[in-house]
Amino acid sequence: MKPIFKTAFLAAALSATIALAHAAPADLPQYSKAEVNQMARGAHTAQQYHVLAGYFRAQQQKFEREAQSEKQEWDRRSQNTSGLAQKYPRPVDSSKNRFEYFSYQADHMSQQASRYEELAAKAE
Repeated sequence: MKPIFKTAFLAAALSATIALAHAAPADLPQYSKAEVNQMARGAHTAQQYHVLAGYFRAQQQKFEREAQSEKQEWDRRSQNTSGLAQKYPRPVDSSKNRFEYFSYQADHMSQQASRYEELAAKAE
């Protein structure tokens, strides 16, 4: 392989790695549903409760960002409610439903986080 191609390949690989690092922040906890359930069943110390509360706060923030994004899409789609956009389900309806879903999930995650924060305070 020619040196110029090696350099170009390494530069492309490096830029792809940097893009992936920015796309998925490493500081946010990434657990599966089964892992969260197992952690919740096994939590008995304040630190374990803090980890769970942190996870649910991160999930809450993620859902709030999604809801905000969907709210903007809902506002954009509500500008055009004529013609083909009148057929059910209208695009504006799907955006509204997604906004309500993300808002509900954010509230639910907030309740879960508050619950584990209270448990952590009692365990300390």
